[in-house]
Amino acid sequence: MCGIAGTLSFDRPPEIEMVRRMLCRLPHRGPDGSGIYRDEHVALGHTRLAIVDVAGGAQPMGTEDESVWVTFNGEIFNHVELRQELIGLGHRFRTRSDTEVILHAWQQWQEECFSRFNGQWALAIWEPRGHRLILSRDRLGVRPLYLTRHRGRVTFASEIKAIFADPDVPRSLDRTGLAETMTFWSTVAPRTVFAGVEQLPPGHLAVITERSHDVRPYWRPEFPERRQEPAHDLERNASELRDRLVEAVQLRFLRSDVPVGTYLSGGIDSAVIAAVIARHTDVRLETFSLRFSDGDFDEGSFQQVMAQRLGTEHHEITIDAHDIGAAFPDVVRHAETPVLRAAPTPMFLLSAFAREHGYPVVVTGEGADEVLAGYDIFREARLREFVARDPESLLRPQALDLLYPWMARAPGSAPAFAREFFSRNLSVDDPAMSHRPRWDSSASLLALTVPHPEWPTDVTTGLVARMPVEHRAWDPLSRAQWLEMSTLLPGYILSSQGDRMLMANSVEGRFPFLDKNVVELAGRLPARHKLLGLDEKHVLKKAFADLLPEEIVHRPKQPYRSPDAAAFFGRDPTTWVEAVTSPEEVDAAGIFEPRAVAALTTKCRRKGGVGMSNTDNMRVLAILSTQLLHRQFIVGDGSSAADRPLAEPTMIIDRAAHS
Repeated sequence: MCGIAGTLSFDRPPEIEMVRRMLCRLPHRGPDGSGIYRDEHVALGHTRLAIVDVAGGAQPMGTEDESVWVTFNGEIFNHVELRQELIGLGHRFRTRSDTEVILHAWQQWQEECFSRFNGQWALAIWEPRGHRLILSRDRLGVRPLYLTRHRGRVTFASEIKAIFADPDVPRSLDRTGLAETMTFWSTVAPRTVFAGVEQLPPGHLAVITERSHDVRPYWRPEFPERRQEPAHDLERNASELRDRLVEAVQLRFLRSDVPVGTYLSGGIDSAVIAAVIARHTDVRLETFSLRFSDGDFDEGSFQQVMAQRLGTEHHEITIDAHDIGAAFPDVVRHAETPVLRAAPTPMFLLSAFAREHGYPVVVTGEGADEVLAGYDIFREARLREFVARDPESLLRPQALDLLYPWMARAPGSAPAFAREFFSRNLSVDDPAMSHRPRWDSSASLLALTVPHPEWPTDVTTGLVARMPVEHRAWDPLSRAQWLEMSTLLPGYILSSQGDRMLMANSVEGRFPFLDKNVVELAGRLPARHKLLGLDEKHVLKKAFADLLPEEIVHRPKQPYRSPDAAAFFGRDPTTWVEAVTSPEEVDAAGIFEPRAVAALTTKCRRKGGVGMSNTDNMRVLAILSTQLLHRQFIVGDGSSAADRPLAEPTMIIDRAAHS
């Protein structure tokens, strides 16, 4: 994994020093070396975290005739197979790296190569002769890629802070992006929370020339029509899922020239990954787990069951609320967006823990809940659809009491309120019915904001309008999965809580459940095989029951959670909180009403942040993270004391000097 940066201008040669400044903002993404390529129109930069072909994979890399150049962040896991295919077509290779495979694949297949890649990537390809810049991002958005267009230049990078290394790029918050975040938990690509800064959407490529800027998809999630779901039996589908997931794990665990560990969360997804590694490889397995001093959040007993079952060399780090509060400003700087939960912070601390133990790569279970329907929101939607089919029934709403048994304030503890809440916006004709309760709850945060003409009145309509026209033929579960894979997965799970928290400590995450072949199979599965009644990820449990302890297979679903408001207003309050929530800073940011912020923080201090409602916890996190973001990126320019002057790049190729 690496960091990439670059700039394109058809008016004048780009400055090497500008790209060097951009790379100085990305030392965490590439501590093992750096390189720069420049010609009369483009400059490409790269900071390297060496994982594959440590000796030979330096970037930016060009073909022998220098007709194609690439700077690349990520892994192409099937590069060995693609290399053999390309050799058979007459291509010659100088290295073992997957980077060189990208170059030859582009020469051979042009943009069709992205459909052949099985991996996670963000990359820029430059054709000096055709004066074309091609940007591409993996199917589901594992790796980030941002760009801005300003004063005739296109500037791109793995992180926004690198773009802001250019002092000419204006910096301001985008209220539509903030409204999306306070509704969906993330922006929806291509939007970000910074005005004028875009992200390349997952599964898309951009082709940029002097006269055009064309962005188009090369992949999108697909689901069968409800009436044409394959009639395969469950046993067959479970067997095929097992085969594909075993292959996906082997590709991600074995194709590395540095040590690879795995996370154990206590849930079934990471347990499956670890069990496959133990059964199907002969490499010593080291596992890493996150513990909480607060028993309400701790899953240590389940982690221990799995570690002992597999005989792994197991490592634990225990986090308390104060740890979260102390680390949160660093988390926001790396996330580059507001967050509605403190949960990314423990993941930030866990990746540092893994790196301290000598592991620059970890394999984890992210993505299983989205592609195999594991979230409570899918169970909730199933019950709400059941109620909507007979809205006059007095018995059907009682089924809602079954939701969220792990919550202290579960629906069953307040059935009248729960039935009223979950019965809102019940319309089987609404393709987003599954997500309305979450969106309505999150969007209530906007009531704390300062009125401004740039606040949108509604962001959900635009998202629903983007759904493929064939969605009306899908099962309702498929529509819910599409929404989750378009919002929470790329924008929060894989970004704020994923790539950013891993790469902050120079750790690469690999996610077998997001393997190309696993995702495409999961999309074809009948909805009933993923969610059987209210049994989530049913086919996954069927596929791996023999490898897992009973208490893991049949454990009720409990999402990963961490302390929220208590991390900032507990017995040992964090010093920075008072500063960023002061009336002066809140007023200067211009996003939230100072009196509303003061009232909420007073309430939190009185209760020590404990026993806050779900909505109040989200309000606290939205305010604190947005205020920090304004301080770090608008008042500041995204730089920090963690940035360091870039050592002389390992490689500088300057073709502008010869043009």
